[in-house]
Amino acid sequence: MISRRSAIAGFCVAATWRMPVLASGRNGVRKPPRLREGDTVGLVAPAMFSDDAGEVEKIKRTISDIGLNPKVSENVTSRYGYLAGTDQQRAKALNAMYADKSVRAVFAVHGGWGSARILPLLDWSLIRANPKLLIGSSDITALHLAIAARANFPTIHGPNSFYSWQELSLDSLRQIAFDGGTPTFTSPYVNQNEATAPDRWRVTTIRKGKASGKLLGGNLSVLAALVGTPWLPDFDGAILFLEEAGEAEYRIDRMMTQLGQAGILGRVAGVVFGQCTRCTTDIPGYAGFTIPEVLRQYLEPLGVPAFSGANIGHVANQFCLPVGVRVEIDAHAGSIRMLEPAVAI
Repeated sequence: MISRRSAIAGFCVAATWRMPVLASGRNGVRKPPRLREGDTVGLVAPAMFSDDAGEVEKIKRTISDIGLNPKVSENVTSRYGYLAGTDQQRAKALNAMYADKSVRAVFAVHGGWGSARILPLLDWSLIRANPKLLIGSSDITALHLAIAARANFPTIHGPNSFYSWQELSLDSLRQIAFDGGTPTFTSPYVNQNEATAPDRWRVTTIRKGKASGKLLGGNLSVLAALVGTPWLPDFDGAILFLEEAGEAEYRIDRMMTQLGQAGILGRVAGVVFGQCTRCTTDIPGYAGFTIPEVLRQYLEPLGVPAFSGANIGHVANQFCLPVGVRVEIDAHAGSIRMLEPAVAI
């Protein structure tokens, strides 16, 4: 039966593929261990290559500055076209990090493209049995979503380790991964809904209200590309978060259409759209829909709390967010509040 929200938005609800998970803790979720100063963490390249030895050393210093001991995956400096080695090499390297008992968490070096290619090659029994935080964003969305579907433990959507870790990113990582806390993420500007707030921090409330559910999502184009595959988790009652970069307005429209017609939008309890960086067409005299207009067209009819402008995406100093844990959003305040820790404490 099609839900009321689906009918309003004109969406057909498709059957959801599920993979059994090991039962442990609430709702079968096995939480990764929290991080401590001096812990060894893996540096992996499941997508784009990094063949600059100087860059790798810089990344290692970044991780060391966080207080962690970096262990570089064997394929990080490999190159196969635009990928960090063949699909088999990249999958083997990620499997190895989850098998390595000395490694407490896994940091992605780059996004780009390629993570989805290795999903069928990963050892999901191994990964399920060894829950560890995966930290990354952009193309790493494919891994976040697949882990939520196949392994059912939390991960962290945050900067890839290639980027510098500024104050907000580092503080939110520490609160989630080191402290096992349940922070609230919101704009640092009190009046973030007002026109006087800087564009970067301005929240637009699409539909007021509060909602709670498991936080799932990531990069819009990566999520849309996984529709119809067995790598998506159950979005029933979820809080969906999205972000994008470098896509023109009509492409955002096309991908939102995909999520709507696939039945995903019609099943969620709330929606947060983060930053859409460089999402403007380069056509002279363009007079089509703006990104805010496109988002309102898809999200307002859902009848659930929704807002845009969250500090998530291809921007410096983005928040780290827990994927796969229960949160509450307040669409008027533009806030995301964790309702449970992402790690075992």
